[in-house]
Amino acid sequence: MFNAILLFILAGLAEIGGGYLIWLALREGKPLSWGLLGGIILAIYGIIATFQSFPSFGRVYAAYGGVFIVLSILWGWGVDRKTPDLYDWIGAAICLIGAAVILFAPRH
Repeated sequence: MFNAILLFILAGLAEIGGGYLIWLALREGKPLSWGLLGGIILAIYGIIATFQSFPSFGRVYAAYGGVFIVLSILWGWGVDRKTPDLYDWIGAAICLIGAAVILFAPRH
């Protein structure tokens, strides 16, 4: 379980960080090399996700969605200095619950 959580976090940081670098290059006037680095990091994100031991691609990526939402809120708070409000946290909790249901619901 620890490895799965660690992979979710690493993949989330790669996805958000790579996207953020592209955002900075295209929207904030940073050098194009930042955007290219962001693209490389996004490719690494795709590789990290393959190390999950869950058997279903769709379910793993759906669960990543919940984790990414939480990490995105934390990224915005820490990097962009946008303090999350109560509704951000409620929405993030709902998403994590949904991700847990997707991954851990008993199936036949």
